[in-house]
Amino acid sequence: MKTFYSLLCVLLLGLAGPAPLAAAKTPGEVEVGSVLRDVPMQGLSGPSHLLSHYRGKPLIINVWASWCGPCQQEMPSLERLARSRLGQQFAVIGISTDDYRDAALGFLKRYPSSFSHYIDSQLALENMLGANRLPLTLLVDAQGRVLAKHVGAKEWDSLQAQVLIAQTLRLKR
Repeated sequence: MKTFYSLLCVLLLGLAGPAPLAAAKTPGEVEVGSVLRDVPMQGLSGPSHLLSHYRGKPLIINVWASWCGPCQQEMPSLERLARSRLGQQFAVIGISTDDYRDAALGFLKRYPSSFSHYIDSQLALENMLGANRLPLTLLVDAQGRVLAKHVGAKEWDSLQAQVLIAQTLRLKR
C-alpha cells in the first residue's frame, strides 16, 4: 500500500508540470548593482568606442535586433526620449545583436535616430548585458553601475517611463 501512495504522489507531481526555472543568465552577465566592464563597441551609425566613453553621465542602453517586432515598436519612443528635455541629462545608445551589418543598417534606415548605435555580432555586449530576450533596456549611472534592466517594449517617452528614469538615475524632471 505504501508503494501505491508513493507512486500516486510521483504521478500527481508529474501532472502538475515542471517547477518554474529561474531565468537563465548569459555568460559573464553583469547583475543589477554591478559596474559594466569596459569593452570595445563596433560603430554602426558612427565611430567605434569603448563603453567607458560614456562614463561621467548617466546612460540608457537599448539592445535590439532588426527582426525583433517589439524592438521596432519601441525605437521611435527612445528617439523622442533622447530628444526630450529629460533626455539632455543622459546619453542613449543602441546595441544591435544582428549577425549582419546590412540588416542592422536597414533597421536604422526604417527607424532613424539621433543617438549612436553599435553592432555586437560577436556577442560580447549581449552576454555582458544579459540580453537573452529582446528588447532589453538598461539604466546605468554615471560611474557605469547598472541600476535597472527592463525586458520588453516600453513607451520610453511616456510620463510613467520618464518618472521611472528620473527616479532611477536621480535626475531632475
